[in-house]
Amino acid sequence: MGISLLQTTQSDFSHKFEELLGRGTMDMANVTAIVQTIIDEIKADKNSALKAHIAKFDAWTPKEDSELKVDVADMEKAYKAIDPKLKNALHTAYERIKSYHEKQMPKSWIDTESNGTILGQKVTAVDSAGLYIPGGKAAYPSSLLMNAIAAKVAGVERIVVCTPAINNEVNELLLAACHLCGVTEVVKVGGASAIAAMAYGTQTIEGVDVITGPGNIFVATAKKMVYGDVNIDMIAGPSEIGILADENAKPSHMAMDLLSQAEHDEMASSIMITTSLELAKATAAEIEKALTTLDRETIARKSIDERGSIIVANSMEEAIMLMNKIAPEHLEVVTQNPFELLPKIKHAGAIFLGPNTPEAIGDYMAGPNHTLPTGGTARFYSPLGVENFLKKSSIISFSKEAINELGDECVILALTEGLDAHAKSVQIRLEK
Repeated sequence: MGISLLQTTQSDFSHKFEELLGRGTMDMANVTAIVQTIIDEIKADKNSALKAHIAKFDAWTPKEDSELKVDVADMEKAYKAIDPKLKNALHTAYERIKSYHEKQMPKSWIDTESNGTILGQKVTAVDSAGLYIPGGKAAYPSSLLMNAIAAKVAGVERIVVCTPAINNEVNELLLAACHLCGVTEVVKVGGASAIAAMAYGTQTIEGVDVITGPGNIFVATAKKMVYGDVNIDMIAGPSEIGILADENAKPSHMAMDLLSQAEHDEMASSIMITTSLELAKATAAEIEKALTTLDRETIARKSIDERGSIIVANSMEEAIMLMNKIAPEHLEVVTQNPFELLPKIKHAGAIFLGPNTPEAIGDYMAGPNHTLPTGGTARFYSPLGVENFLKKSSIISFSKEAINELGDECVILALTEGLDAHAKSVQIRLEK
């Protein structure tokens, strides 16, 4: 089949584009009942349900509660055993991610008015956070770094990581990354069971305040269902990339960048919008050549065939308009003057500017968080960051002068709303 090649002048383009906009739709209705049952079982039976779910989904049966957790010594052992070059790469990534997130930290503040009114804001980390790290088709230590470092920088005291352990095996590099980040609580459970356990607690897992991290449709549905009892970062779907390119882009680069997302998952989306028909055709040809070189060719090919698209627009203005509607998770801008286009880009999880900034550099080494909104939700969601692990409290203190100055008008508003006690609680403090 190959990647879909569209032109905005085609008579059926609007229909085809609407299909692209629906790429992130997850049919949660089909799994809601299953997930609700899993949640109810965890809430009722706690560890017993957790162990039964692991036996059912992860191909091993924990005999004792203690088997659910990874020993801290095993994390240290995994860290010490990794190749020195890999260890250096992890440390470089760690320091860059930490530095970037430290710049995100909001500050508490207090302001005093002339009449003695004191107003402010107190920023406080949540007490605990649960990080979900996938472990199905692949293990992602980089996701651990992104989630754990943001939580650490925010000041979260307790961090618990849940990850599936098929056949009771946890990726050694993931454990090494946990040790590097100072994570000491790792639980070998995945899917909706992990989300429910972190939200409501079991004998082994104390409940948390916020749950972050990506996962499959069962994880996403569970996060949606526990939201309100705990906070969550976002409801993320399959990975995706958008590319805005002009005639200056290299077809081989564009092809590999599109494939960098396609290899994640059969449901991943790879979309390029360009003003050059020549680039579009050359990139499509390069994709076919490059596919045969990939270890994950089968996954990438299905993604490209079913959810990949190259669109030829009449102008860069039209290309940007279409890309803003798509609101991609990752957006590369590979044009002659990419920074000139930046003010026009409204909706994207992360924006990669210039020919030497492939999306992959953001996944591992740049510093900004790679946990990003998908499926068009970049219209209203932001990347994961320290604020996902923080909450804000308002600070209010009125002097006698201040309550006398503003009290009468407060009383008027309270009485207008029919709240007599509200009004009287202010009136009894006013000078007669």
